[in-house]
Amino acid sequence: MSLDDENGYGSGSGRTDDGYSTIGGTRQTRTRLPDGEGSDGYSTPRRPARSSRSLVTVVGVVVLLIAAIAFANMGGGGKDGSGGGSGNGGSKPDSSSTAATGTKPVDGKNGTIASGFAHDDQGAQSAAANYSVALGSAEMFDKTKRDSILDAVIAPSAVSGFRTTLDQAYSTGLFKNLGLNDDGSTPAGFTFISRTTPIGTKVTKSSTDQVTVEVWCTGLIGLAGEGSTNPVTDGWFTITMELKWVSGDWKAVTHSQKDGPAPVGSDTRASSADEIAGAVNGFGGFTYAR
Repeated sequence: MSLDDENGYGSGSGRTDDGYSTIGGTRQTRTRLPDGEGSDGYSTPRRPARSSRSLVTVVGVVVLLIAAIAFANMGGGGKDGSGGGSGNGGSKPDSSSTAATGTKPVDGKNGTIASGFAHDDQGAQSAAANYSVALGSAEMFDKTKRDSILDAVIAPSAVSGFRTTLDQAYSTGLFKNLGLNDDGSTPAGFTFISRTTPIGTKVTKSSTDQVTVEVWCTGLIGLAGEGSTNPVTDGWFTITMELKWVSGDWKAVTHSQKDGPAPVGSDTRASSADEIAGAVNGFGGFTYAR
């Protein structure tokens, strides 16, 4: 923890709309996000496909789309759907697309979210990557934390609309279907996981004070613990974010999301709920710098 009709953001499951994430950790980790489109032949470790899932699990996953759709319906940007490519026969990125830029990562913070991005396309891409992580995080299920996130990443002119729509989306009914408590908190004995990891970014439209960025992401969503009816699953999705330069920093004014591009699934053994919960609790997030 979005708005256009590409079906959108929030807490999607990764099947049609995925909204996964956690707010980046407080450590300033410099991460290079490739410029080039993804090459073919992916083999990213992930949960192997299961031939059958319980109806309850499927229902729980589908319910996660509510907040995503809410973000999509908030208007703003019907951007075209060319995102982050994984096409066959795509050329591999040249060395310059993964080489360090020499630009110092941001060292500012707005709460726990990076701030103070450069006033150029590179800074806008870094902002979009960091904001994608924050807007789909588990913290979005807490009203107080959600408001703080929106204040940090959304342009002041758009905050009210985001807040109203998301307050409706993050409802008691949604929480119940996710296996959470009525207030969105996690039941004792379980770990609620919602985390997005940007894989790459690209600028699709740019002017001096307004940039549209696509962020290709993978993510996790679900409730880890014995007896969970919504086990943690992974997904791939592309977020499109329009940002404006406001008071010395980039702020989001629209946000949408679509499914994929997704690599071929590997046959890696699915980990237990305890292993997944331990990994999420033990590994912090990143501050993304272009």
